Amino acid sequence: MNIFKTQNSETPSIRHNNFKALPAGIWVLGFVSMFMDISSELIHSLLPVFMASVLGASMTMIGIIEGFGEAAAAVTKVFSGAISDYLRKRKLVAGIGYGLAAAAKPIFPLASSIGWVFAARFVDRIGKGIRGAPRDALVADLAPSGLRGAAYGIRQSLDSAGAFIGPLLALIFMAFLGSEIRLVLWVAVFPALIAVALLIFGVHEPGSTEIHQMPRNNLKFSDVRRLSLRFWMIVIVGSVFTLARFSEAFLILRAQDTGMAVGYVPLVLIVMNFVYTVTAYPAGALADRFSQRNILIIGLAVLIIADLVLAADRLPWLVICGAALWGLHMGLTQGLFSKLVADAAPADLRGSAFGIFNLFNGGALLCASIIAGSLWTMFGASATFLAGAGFALFAVFGILIYQWKSKKTQHGQN
Repeated sequence: MNIFKTQNSETPSIRHNNFKALPAGIWVLGFVSMFMDISSELIHSLLPVFMASVLGASMTMIGIIEGFGEAAAAVTKVFSGAISDYLRKRKLVAGIGYGLAAAAKPIFPLASSIGWVFAARFVDRIGKGIRGAPRDALVADLAPSGLRGAAYGIRQSLDSAGAFIGPLLALIFMAFLGSEIRLVLWVAVFPALIAVALLIFGVHEPGSTEIHQMPRNNLKFSDVRRLSLRFWMIVIVGSVFTLARFSEAFLILRAQDTGMAVGYVPLVLIVMNFVYTVTAYPAGALADRFSQRNILIIGLAVLIIADLVLAADRLPWLVICGAALWGLHMGLTQGLFSKLVADAAPADLRGSAFGIFNLFNGGALLCASIIAGSLWTMFGASATFLAGAGFALFAVFGILIYQWKSKKTQHGQN
């Protein structure tokens, strides 16, 4: 069994013109993601410094907050994905998630203790969890099967554009407002409201797709059995991969650790997400045509190099280089995993499939972030990034061994 096989029914001419052939709804969803990410990443680029320097949180506590926030999002995605399968109203469920995230944004600048930050981060990530699976399933519903890599690539590219515009705005407003973090955090409220408005007025459920031609899914747990072995292998590969990629908050903390001024720390996420933006769509388009396994292995190799650079020395320019490599690995891999899940799942269970995939990945991210924070506290920053490189190397070997065994089995059957 090959988990990286491609199932395209589109003609080559459509695939080669995939940028122009993408439906309008894909673009609008991309801009919804972009504005929400402007809001979220503006906060995220300053939040670790805010927690550590203003509220006095330890590195271990920051790792726990980041990990639990992402794990909460992952658990929520299971239920929101299944509900969107049942209701066949993916936009409605996603809209609730975007609205909840927007409502959480004012809590950050108002927070007077680490408990308030934890609560705000938790609510914000719950909103992310609610919107994630139905939005990803909606992309698959809207995009032709031969353009799914491109569709996820362009959505991810616009999403990551917001993820570097947000820190860039943080950098500008920190300079303009005299490094008053609380005032800058208020700016994040406005793009979140724009994202919600775009979703409400600019995105429409597909009127006639394969999901509407199937019997209604009655949310039975037994439906999990309909998910193929190929899907579960993708879940396992994705979880091991996520262990190597802990929260990006540690990139920000590494920048501060090198002595970079607080006002310039968001530059790390600006660089990372700029590279992510310019590589996500080309990588997604390549995944429609070339070896997905090779793209994934290249992405892991780039992550290993990024971790080694970040572990090497306490020099600000090395942190910037490491952040750029981190963004390249994200661009190569994140849209690819979405495409793999969409191709492996039945149309009427796509929301549930994305939810399950993100549940396992969220659990892995929780473990990775707690481990990263603990290693940093006990042994220093270098140990955190060296551990990440080790997990990534383990994932590479796992993929190669799996592919070798698959080929051996196929030769044996022949």
